[in-house]
Amino acid sequence: MTTLFDLCSLVRSKNAGPFSLTFDAMFSSVENYEQAKRANVFTPQMLALLYGVQREEVQVVYHESALALKISMRRPVFQCDPGDNDCYGGQQYVLL
Repeated sequence: MTTLFDLCSLVRSKNAGPFSLTFDAMFSSVENYEQAKRANVFTPQMLALLYGVQREEVQVVYHESALALKISMRRPVFQCDPGDNDCYGGQQYVLL
């Protein structure tokens, strides 16, 4: 089975402010980008379920000129609130 990490040269997550997370997947080739886009795995519904947020709080954008996928969503726990085990959001990509 092909994974996202097989198709990309970079997969990361980070804070987009104290209330939001952003995920970047930079594909290593046009073929890999097209394969991921055709598979249509990264839907707002799937990501909302995976991260425990509302579907309306997830945006998924494919950037063809950059061969990239950008996902933005509300953080399940606000930055530095009790229960926040990833203050910088740098480990949230693992679920992808």
